[in-house]
Amino acid sequence: MDVSLIRSAAAQAAGAQQYPQGALYVVATPIGNLADLSLRAIHLLGLVDAVACEDTRVTAGLLRHFGIDKPLVAVHEHNEAEAAAAVVARLAAGERVAYASDAGTPAVSDPGARLVAAVRAAGHRAVPLPGASSVAAALSAAGDAGGAGFRFVGFAPAKAAERASFLATLAGDAQTLVLFEAPHRIEALAEALARAMPERPASLCRELSKQFEQIETMPAAMLPAWLAADAQRRRGEFVVVLHAIERAAEAGLPAAAERLLDRLLEAMPLKQAVAITAEATGAPRNAVYATALSRRTGAPQDDPAIDRGH
Repeated sequence: MDVSLIRSAAAQAAGAQQYPQGALYVVATPIGNLADLSLRAIHLLGLVDAVACEDTRVTAGLLRHFGIDKPLVAVHEHNEAEAAAAVVARLAAGERVAYASDAGTPAVSDPGARLVAAVRAAGHRAVPLPGASSVAAALSAAGDAGGAGFRFVGFAPAKAAERASFLATLAGDAQTLVLFEAPHRIEALAEALARAMPERPASLCRELSKQFEQIETMPAAMLPAWLAADAQRRRGEFVVVLHAIERAAEAGLPAAAERLLDRLLEAMPLKQAVAITAEATGAPRNAVYATALSRRTGAPQDDPAIDRGH
């Protein structure tokens, strides 16, 4: 690879833009595929006086790939507050400083927000250089046709009880939900999702932009078995898209189906009531499930899909 040609192309594409001194440039970096680094980011990284980063080893490798050599300043979750002061001092001296997390867009479940807040509080500019985002990538390929906007919730809690409570609060949220998960916890998350919202369509997006990228959509109840079927499916970083739930009015749930569902919810768990209602009336299962969630306070309190408020 001739990095000089790439740097020249980057300069031609982005060089005419103004890059004021004394500013922080928040740079989105590739989430797996180095070719996703924008020409503007390449030009800017070659222009700045220093690069603040989550992990100097990761960012050094990225810069080296494009023939860029810059002083690196470690700014991660454990030192962000104090390291921000050093970055602000550089900006006050008129330097341009870039900030990059390990992958994707900084401050989206990554360090960066405190640094940007400190920079802005000191009266300096924070200039975004948009690029790769695993959230946007997952949403674009999930096929959530019923979604209108989305809610990004980041990582679920690591402890089982906290995770279950967290997901219970999300079960009745009808909008599209996006979560992150690490490979060593994906099975636990899948089991918890299967219990909390078994009927909800979920897209499991693995290794986005990489050679073994995989995107599969299925009801949440099927996630544990799908992961267990092949050890390769449990490798890599994950984005989970929980599809939007159609509300009863939008889905046209028949009044007879609603009446049956209401009676069944008084006598049995939510999952069983949904299954019987859908089979008996022919109503769309997702619509029945959405209606059941809206009535969940009337369902038996031992149902795992119910948000009990604790």
